[in-house]
Amino acid sequence: MSTAPRIHYGAGIWQIPQAQARGESLAAPAGPALTGGTFASPAWKAPAMHAAQDGSLHSLQGVTMGTTWSLRLANPDYAPLAPVQALVQQTLDAVIAQMSNWEADSCVSRFNAADAGSWHVLPPELAQVLDAALHWARACDGAYDPTVGALVSLWGFGPRANPQAPHSGQPPAQADIDRALQVCGHQRLQWQPQRRRLLQPGGLQLDLSGIAKGYAVDWVAERLRAAGWPHALLEIGGEIRAWGQKPGGQPWRVAVAGVAGDEPLVVPLGDGALASSGDHWHVFMHGGKRFSHSLDPRSGQPVAHVLTSVTVYHRDCMHADALATVLTVLGPEEGWQFALQHQIAAVFHAHPDAGQPQGLRRSTPAWAQRFAGSMKP
Repeated sequence: MSTAPRIHYGAGIWQIPQAQARGESLAAPAGPALTGGTFASPAWKAPAMHAAQDGSLHSLQGVTMGTTWSLRLANPDYAPLAPVQALVQQTLDAVIAQMSNWEADSCVSRFNAADAGSWHVLPPELAQVLDAALHWARACDGAYDPTVGALVSLWGFGPRANPQAPHSGQPPAQADIDRALQVCGHQRLQWQPQRRRLLQPGGLQLDLSGIAKGYAVDWVAERLRAAGWPHALLEIGGEIRAWGQKPGGQPWRVAVAGVAGDEPLVVPLGDGALASSGDHWHVFMHGGKRFSHSLDPRSGQPVAHVLTSVTVYHRDCMHADALATVLTVLGPEEGWQFALQHQIAAVFHAHPDAGQPQGLRRSTPAWAQRFAGSMKP
């Protein structure tokens, strides 16, 4: 099974850093705090910057949320990049502080550990993510659900003492799955969006991993644009958002990979986002059966259909992220019908089988319309 990313940038746009390709961690360069300086401040000047960068298209990268982030931005004036690095990393750290299940003192973790009957006022960003998550949970009748933290942990895909340790390789007992399902369900939440108040009904575990990374992309993009960067391409763990254009006026082009060995689709992203979900990563084998981290909240079981990945285009990466999860859980037929009903721009990839030895790719009409005449291998 290929370990290649589901989305990557074409030649001349972005390449996986060699350390990441070998599975090593990429340390984020240390940078000064944002307070007390501006992008034009002499304190940010880097004498070697001109030699280190390629023309006016500059690159930054770092680590976050157990993965990496990469930024390509047009910088024709050769403005200092240290404050950009700091802005991106501080924004991502703020997302982690609110939405991470891996940080014991995050807002989500504190809610998950709270007593039954307690009310919690959420920060505006977390409230926005929860509101969107509940919208899609209702729209798909619970095929996606932000309250499946107990199931995620039970299946071994949640926080653990040693994040680098391999999965135990053991599926849980059905009785344990049934007990976890009893404390899941978005219907159990009492959410007051106007007051940003959320009630912990008792034992419920929020897990926003299917949407928070997409929101992080949007929040970073919003802050970069506000800071005066009108042209950039941002990627966090395979979720992508573009705005503006490359130097020279060309659109940002992104290659969307699907089945291993298949030629990727190359699309001009323009102003918008791509997000993917599937079984390329976070899987384990047991008894000759493949268990994916994509769980169906309705059954408590990993999805077991032929889809290997779904990629969704949306103006906002938060919604693209959630919709990619929705379509992956719904599967090749129910997900396809949901995508048609909601006019979702998506491309579905299925595993090879006897009937389709090269695998199967099909795009929704909304995807074909969005990228009409621009897709080529």
